[in-house]
Amino acid sequence: MSWAGKLAKPYRVDDGKKFRLKDFDPGDTGPLRSKEQAAEVLERGIVSMTELQDKLYAQDRSALLLIFQGMDAAGKDGAIKHVMTGVNPQGCQVYSFKTPSSEELDHDFLWRSTRNLPARGHIGIFNRSYYEETLVVRVHPEVLKGERIPPSLVTSDFWQHRFEDINALERYLSRNGIVVRKFFLNLSKKEQKRRFEERLDNPAKNWKFSAADIRERGYWQDYVNAFDEMIRYTATGHAPWYVVPADNKWFTRAVVAAVIVDTLEELKLAYPKVDAAQRKQLQAARALLEKGGKK
Repeated sequence: MSWAGKLAKPYRVDDGKKFRLKDFDPGDTGPLRSKEQAAEVLERGIVSMTELQDKLYAQDRSALLLIFQGMDAAGKDGAIKHVMTGVNPQGCQVYSFKTPSSEELDHDFLWRSTRNLPARGHIGIFNRSYYEETLVVRVHPEVLKGERIPPSLVTSDFWQHRFEDINALERYLSRNGIVVRKFFLNLSKKEQKRRFEERLDNPAKNWKFSAADIRERGYWQDYVNAFDEMIRYTATGHAPWYVVPADNKWFTRAVVAAVIVDTLEELKLAYPKVDAAQRKQLQAARALLEKGGKK
């Protein structure tokens, strides 16, 4: 197993039947003992990722979808920014999903996500995703009314049906060459409080503060329960969750990089090989180039 696989494996959940969020420590730093050590791992991951992404783009067969979920202030934006810093933007797209627009509410809950899925050869990143339906909407049932779903469909099995629909989508994507990897950034309530206080105290971070985040903090246990069930019912071998410790940002970013590298390595990527006809064309092009472009 590669270094990336070893670092990523302890946080992988691909069978949620026995999953319990309380079994995962938000402050865990695994084998890494310092920011400096984590920075070296992150740099190594970025170098590997850059090469692997280039092959992914050239091969133009598979795509990679990365989904980030977590409590407010868990570090989703920062993880995406720091880990993907070496990736060619031509082959990578980031989508941040906020409160649904009126147009989005006129469609099914998967619509706004599926219309932004990555093309072959690309890496797509969802900062929040269709999983918000099983989180915010579940914690705040009044939001469901805005979706205007026929009352006869909102039964006691409603949330189980949502999980089944998500599993079916991710199975469909995997069968069509879109590899799905999902990150839950596991933040403690104590560390969230510290980060909120920092946003209030530091003028450079005031813009990050939202009173809505403080109000949502009052639903902490409801969200914990929702995340727990979300992972339990949607962790599969083809679309696993990675429950990444998030109390130390430097460790979070190292693990996320390791997961991406490990996933891309599993695809056995390689630059396309040219056939005999293409090789002949290349030879003709070289000969023409040496003549200065004159036939």
